[in-house]
This record gives sequence, C-alpha cells and structure tokens, in this order.
Amino acid sequence: MKVAKNTVVSIAYTLKDVDGNVLDTADADAPLAYLHGFGNLIAGMEKALDNRDAGESFEVVIPPEEAYGSFDDDLVWELDKDQFGELGEVEIGTQFVLETEDDQVLVTVAEIKDDVVIVDGNHELADETLFFEISVVDVREATPEEIEHGHAHGPGGAHDHDHD
Repeated sequence: MKVAKNTVVSIAYTLKDVDGNVLDTADADAPLAYLHGFGNLIAGMEKALDNRDAGESFEVVIPPEEAYGSFDDDLVWELDKDQFGELGEVEIGTQFVLETEDDQVLVTVAEIKDDVVIVDGNHELADETLFFEISVVDVREATPEEIEHGHAHGPGGAHDHDHD
C-alpha cells in the first residue's frame, strides 16, 4: 500500500542539521506513526512521503519554509520580571504558554536581564534547513475513528484519550 491521505504511516527517521548533528531519531523498533494528509508532520516531510511504499528508504532536504518557517521577530517579547512572581525562579529554557491578544503561544525563556525576561515563541528549528533519512516501516488504512480524530491511534501514535 502506498502512502496517501487517510493512511496511517509508521516511519523510522534520523533528523540532522546543516552540520550533520543528529537532532532527533525514531528507529524501526519504535517508529513514529501518524495519519497522513492531516498536517501531523511538517509540510515538507509529508510531501516527501506521498506515494512511498512500505520498506522504502530515502533522504530529503527540507527548507525552512516547508519545515518550521523563518524566524519571526514578532514572536519575541520582553516581559517585566515581576510578572513571574507567582512562578518563582525562572530559568533560561523554561517553557510556558503565553496568552496574547490573538492566541496562545508556547514560548521559551531566552534571556533574563535585571528587570525583564525575554521569551521566544519561535520553534527551536525556525530558519533551519533539515536533513532527514527516512524509512517507511508500515502503511495501513486509517480507521474511521482515526480519520474523525485527525491522528493515528496505537503504538507510535496518539495515546488513548477521551473525545467530546
């Protein structure tokens, strides 16, 4: 069966940066399972997997615009340090959800100054070209429940959970 919309695909992969540093992996013994065609992977990776067969291995280079996008200065905020009083001591690397006028954004504390904390809502791989080595471990038809929920269930996919 070929990878197509409404299939559950299990992949093993190695993700490297431009310098060849390994950033993430999933091996064939514990592959990543996802529902294809629902935006569950970065766009460039999902596009590269279209029409692939189980057992197929390949390499793909994904530019920032098909991965996590360009760095956006509008996603960096300076917050008064006194706003963190109830959180206690804040450290670089701490993540939390910031409520903005329009949205909720997962941010990371990037810098701490005397009176301000600088937080960054960009993905840590924004502006990065990504290098993937991918093996398609398995492809199967998605169940109606998986299609309704928009993600794969079972090993390597989403955990059991309640839906409204």
